Amino acid sequence: MKRFDVTAVVAAVLLCLAGSTLSAQEIPTVFRGGDILTMRGDQPEFVEELVIQRGKILHAGTTAEGKKHAGAKPRVVDLAGKTLLPGFIDTHGHMIYFGKNLIDGDLRGAKSIAELITRMREQVKKMPPGAWVVGFGYLARDLAEKRHPSIEELNQVSTDRPVMVVDSSGHLGAGNSAVFKAAGITAETPNPEGGSFTRKPGSQELAGPMEETALNAVRSQRPPFSGELADRVVTGAAEVWASYGQTTAMEAGLGLGNDDIDIVKNAVDKNLLTIDLYLAAKDSVTDDAINAAYSVSADFNKNPGGTSRKLLATRPDLDKRYINRVRLGGIKFWLDGSLDTAWFTEPYTNLPAGKSGDYRGFQQIPNEVLDEAFDRFWTSNLQLNMHMNGDAAADQALAAIEKAVKKYGMRDHRPVFIHGTYLRPDQIQKMKTYGAIPSFLTSSIKSGGDAVVHLWGPDRAAHALASKTLLENGMKFTYSHDAPVSPSPAILPLVELAVTRQAASGRIVGPDERVSPYHALQAVTSMAAYLIKEEGSKGTLEPGKLADLVILERNPLKVDPSTIATIPVLETIKEGKTVFRKTAP
Repeated sequence: MKRFDVTAVVAAVLLCLAGSTLSAQEIPTVFRGGDILTMRGDQPEFVEELVIQRGKILHAGTTAEGKKHAGAKPRVVDLAGKTLLPGFIDTHGHMIYFGKNLIDGDLRGAKSIAELITRMREQVKKMPPGAWVVGFGYLARDLAEKRHPSIEELNQVSTDRPVMVVDSSGHLGAGNSAVFKAAGITAETPNPEGGSFTRKPGSQELAGPMEETALNAVRSQRPPFSGELADRVVTGAAEVWASYGQTTAMEAGLGLGNDDIDIVKNAVDKNLLTIDLYLAAKDSVTDDAINAAYSVSADFNKNPGGTSRKLLATRPDLDKRYINRVRLGGIKFWLDGSLDTAWFTEPYTNLPAGKSGDYRGFQQIPNEVLDEAFDRFWTSNLQLNMHMNGDAAADQALAAIEKAVKKYGMRDHRPVFIHGTYLRPDQIQKMKTYGAIPSFLTSSIKSGGDAVVHLWGPDRAAHALASKTLLENGMKFTYSHDAPVSPSPAILPLVELAVTRQAASGRIVGPDERVSPYHALQAVTSMAAYLIKEEGSKGTLEPGKLADLVILERNPLKVDPSTIATIPVLETIKEGKTVFRKTAP
């Protein structure tokens, strides 16, 4: 009788068992049967087939070539005519801030202060004892009273619990008596540089409204989210981001809340994130604000328990690589404000409410602070992200860059001009020289385009968000939603508005700056990956890159441009794993 080789038999059985239990990541997956748009190159490129394995792309090309990579028994996904392209990349959002707002009261669409108060009273019932009662999303100009609520009106919500409301821009808000007491703000508290507390007529008594750095001073004193609430901030926001096709998110203001670092550390420690999160840590000029990463000045690090020291102590290597999907990529500065507080070299065409004289907005931080930041970080791996809407703010940024280049020479720093809403032609040429990249808030065209024409004048409005001009100059640009400043972190509306530039009234704001749907998609994929310095692994469908993918119901290049925003996201895939799938209604 023939003897069996027991060792060989056992080995064969183990191999069979291993083969039968291969994870989905181990088995090659082939996508075919739809439009596969690679986003590589200046013109649209479609391929027949995409093959992925172990979270990376093996092949993007013909079916015949794909067989070499797919193996004998791949998993085949029939796109059934749908469109596959690289996962969208958020280049300016506030994912942590948004996550907190998912827990806070929703004030969007409030039509009067009475309605706002009613909603906030309902929010009181939802919050645990001792927690601040916070609401977000109203617009003063949409309220019947055309103003922010007063301290007395917010006292109607509660007299003993801190109450704070923040408008949809995130730059303006108001508080009740208890919130100012909790934050240590009194009539004797001076206005911080770059912001103000509104005072009652004829006195220094607090009236309730506050703007810019004054709001930040109060907001930074909010008690921290912890436990399950901290988990919900991150997981809730990440689910929303993924539902809009994003595989990389951003928190472009880490430190707006004094618990932000702890919330992120909690997410890292518990491995809560399903998509990548790029952090740009906030740096502020107010005494009470938190330094959210490396302090640029000794004046900014008086508090031994400040965020910058906490960050360095907990994750000293965040600027080098992702850890459980989190990476510290930059530092964030606010150089000016929003629509009616943007800093210009020329006066506003029509004055915002409450402003007078030769009003040009205002500077938020001293030149020397920004100069010192570039002196320290120009040669580092941390990018400087600078919020700017007006051209005077862009001048400040460019002057700081020029000084750094003169001292250290050119570097591949890629300074980010967040919004970069109005840029003069001479500034655009300097940006090209220094490798600066804007992140245009195209969602603002619909919500604020008409107001921009009125406040800034037709000429500045026509040249705002100058995508076509940059394209013609061979420059890169990106589009961002700035959520929760815009109501949702949706990406496709950004693409549509870059193509149509149609305001809420139907007015086309700056028709000469419109771009094609393909170039608009580049701004949220390949050019977005370049902005965050991850073009080697993201942004296009090419072998070796991460299998970060989004499947759309229709091809944005083949529909009426005015309907791009309505295209449903069917599935979002992060490194080969589905993190969102649209369910049937």
